Amino acid sequence: MYSQLYSAAVYGINAFIIDIETHLDSGLPNFIIVGLPDSAVRESRERVTSAIKNSDFVFPAKKITINLAPADIRKEGSAFDLPIALGLMKAVGIITDNTLEGTISLGELSLEGALRPIHGALSISLEAAKAGYKRIILPRQNADEAALVEQLEVIPADNLKQVIDYLNGNNVIESRKVDLRTIFEGSNNAYSLNLSEVKGQENVKRAMEIAAAGGHNILMIGPPGSGKTMLAKRFPGILPPLSIEEALETTKIHSVAGILPPGEALITIRPFRSPHHTISDAALVGGGVNKIRPGEISLSHHGVLFLDELPEFDRNVLEVLRQPIEEKNITISRTKMTIEYPANFMLVCSMNPCPCGNFGNPRRECSCTPPQIQRYLGKISGPLLDRIDIHVEVPAVNYQELSSTRQGESSVVVKDRVIKSRLIQSSRYEKIKHVFKNADMHSREIRKFCVLDTPSQELMRMAIEKLGFSARGYDRILKVARTIADLTACENIHTEHISEAIQYRTLDRQYWKI
Repeated sequence: MYSQLYSAAVYGINAFIIDIETHLDSGLPNFIIVGLPDSAVRESRERVTSAIKNSDFVFPAKKITINLAPADIRKEGSAFDLPIALGLMKAVGIITDNTLEGTISLGELSLEGALRPIHGALSISLEAAKAGYKRIILPRQNADEAALVEQLEVIPADNLKQVIDYLNGNNVIESRKVDLRTIFEGSNNAYSLNLSEVKGQENVKRAMEIAAAGGHNILMIGPPGSGKTMLAKRFPGILPPLSIEEALETTKIHSVAGILPPGEALITIRPFRSPHHTISDAALVGGGVNKIRPGEISLSHHGVLFLDELPEFDRNVLEVLRQPIEEKNITISRTKMTIEYPANFMLVCSMNPCPCGNFGNPRRECSCTPPQIQRYLGKISGPLLDRIDIHVEVPAVNYQELSSTRQGESSVVVKDRVIKSRLIQSSRYEKIKHVFKNADMHSREIRKFCVLDTPSQELMRMAIEKLGFSARGYDRILKVARTIADLTACENIHTEHISEAIQYRTLDRQYWKI
């Protein structure tokens, strides 16, 4: 007795189709799963056996062989429980022929036959639709997520018996339908924190606006209590809203990682990730021993990665950021597999200028010695600093600003300017693949779109000679100057744009040359 049906597995943030072949033969009862299964897949034998029996079906007392094809790709997770159980029921004739044609099934089974949610439902649904499948059967908790793919008929199920009755025509399950655009527009940009709540710090808000407009990385340096963290948490509120394509890609990553909020089928606001400084390098960039998972840099894709108290992070953890910042993705290689995750994030960092936090503070005396300050600042390497476009000082807020009742600009007003700047950039780069904003520019685009007039060239020459900028620093100044020009709707870069951009690259010369 033989049956064949289809399921799917997640690889990175994408999915691929798996053939589930079931063969029943005479002989001593035995249950074998082949096709490079991991421990979770091998353990499905016990879950499937109990689920079938507790769903009032007879488990076949035969030699059972399950093959997961292609056999040379490792299969992970518990989502194969449902298709394995359905394959057995089809092989013994409980499920009628052809009812699983064009159908993908997946779901974890409890011992009593209930279906439990899985990871990566959106990725699997997208791949199933791309491969020409018409229907997907999966746990009810994943139905809204899968229904974002309009080409598929999504069948939400609660347990194994319900699925078998449905396939045999003895039960009707209403397919799940959602309106992607309605969900997207209904909750998009619902960010509660507002920039107007921050007292003073107008120079820092200006730097944040420039960073948001061009997608630039930013480092804030200042004493404790000056508002660095408060400002950083309001960064997503001034970023342009996600597009539908960005929302789907972000949702895929969060779904694969298993952190999609309950009851939410779609991520509609830009992610804001703030890992603790005790994080490991594998947790930051992704990886794992038994199963590779996306790290914080991928979870902040299309959003903000905030590293608070930057020097407190291990140096080796910070150094692994260098390649993803440049490439906008991360490739994780292991002996048996290589997985690539997207990592197009904005890096926002904050730090004190010294261990006590008062170096350069006119109101409080610094108790650190120069060697202590050097060791503290030395935890951040020059190459990493070079990759951060904007460095801004966050001074302590004085009493007049703290007690003032005057409201600053709201996030909505700032965001409006940021969106207008992004529209200019989108029009400029519409024919260039993988370049969507100024921070994405490579050398070729910089030479084309950041042409300087003679006064600007002279200003840049003086800055490089006196401040010792690297070639990367030179390119990043041009990118920031291009963004400043876009914010004022200037087609060309002028000296005032270059001058402001240079100003945002001088703090590392001030602090790191103590």
